[in-house]
Formats: sequence, C-alpha cells, structure tokens
Amino acid sequence: MLLLLPYLLTPLYRVIDPVSTLMLARWTLGKRVERTFVPLERIAPVLPRSVVASEDGRFCSHRGVDWVELQAALDDAEDITEARGGSTITQQTAKNLFLWNGRSFIRKGLEFPLALWIDLVVPKRRIMEIYLNIAEWGPNGEFGVEAGARHAFGKPASQLSAGEAALLTAVLPNPKRRSAKAPRPGVRHIAGIVQARAARSAAIGACLRPRKGV
Repeated sequence: MLLLLPYLLTPLYRVIDPVSTLMLARWTLGKRVERTFVPLERIAPVLPRSVVASEDGRFCSHRGVDWVELQAALDDAEDITEARGGSTITQQTAKNLFLWNGRSFIRKGLEFPLALWIDLVVPKRRIMEIYLNIAEWGPNGEFGVEAGARHAFGKPASQLSAGEAALLTAVLPNPKRRSAKAPRPGVRHIAGIVQARAARSAAIGACLRPRKGV
C-alpha cells in the first residue's frame, strides 16, 4: 500500500500544493524550513526557461524520462547509479516529492515509473511549477524559488533578471556548496553558459507558456 501512495497522491497535486520529503524530514528534526509557494505566473519567465536550458532541454517533448539523454549518460558511466545528465525535471520532481537523495538502483527503479506517471496525469506547466517550489535553493532550509530569490538577491522571484535566474539555476545541484548570493568564479561561469543557452532558443520552455484564454 505504501508503494501505491505516491500514485494516489499525484493526481491531487494538480490542484494541491505539495511539500518535499526533505522538507518533511527537516520539520521532523525541528530544522528551519522557509518556503512560500508561488504560481508560475508570479515567477519571472526567464527562470523556468533557464532551468529547462540547464537541466532538461527536451522537457517539453519527452514523457517524463528522456531515454535519449539517459542512454548518452549511461554510455559515459559505469552503471545507472553513476549516470550524469540523464535525470529529467520530472524525475527530479518525483524524487523530491516521494523519494530520497543519493544514488541507488532501488531509488532509480522507483523513480522511473513515478516520473512516467507524473507526466501522464500532471500538465507540464504544473510539473515545472511544483519543481520550482519544492527544490532546495539555499544553504539553510530555503525551499522554492521565492525563498531562494529572497535569500540570494533580496527580491521576489517575479523580479529576477536573466543573470540572477542563471545564477539560481547554477546552484540547483548543490545549494549548500554553491551560492548565488556570493557566487565563486565556477558558479559564474556555469551561470554564463546557462544564460546564453536560455537566450539562444525561443523554443525552450514552449510548453510552459500560459494557454490562451487561461
């Protein structure tokens, strides 16, 4: 029954704003959690575009798992637990919502079908909205882009510039070791690449645009 719970909860997340397993763990331990859930329309459009450009360039076309990128990542890895660059935004959302950090066959085995299910029952725009609001964006319990933007730049996510969005994206893999508030040269270099990618293609994140009449 416990294994079925994520599949039962996922359709509810079309309308209910969820929290991550890491947030729940921090609350249980009495640690600080700062998170304000903001809808995608209150996030500067350049931020999700930057995240797609950096994390998952085929986000709008794959069905939760990008088998092409996964195969390329596996070709450069010893096994699936060592693969880099093959995890989609939907897979990361599945991990953040229902699973745990770290690399293992068990976690990956649970993550793949969950990502496929999430993509099937939740619209792409909503998946991105959830991801941006549950990802860890700071070193001391800052979750979601609103908390991340205020921690790094003292402003809401709606007012992020292209450079600031790129810096936030650059720290996503490890916000405890990387800082958008006081970025080191390596982070600035990554952010520059992300910003250029996001600006180069108007098609990046096309599935995230509001539907007409909505």
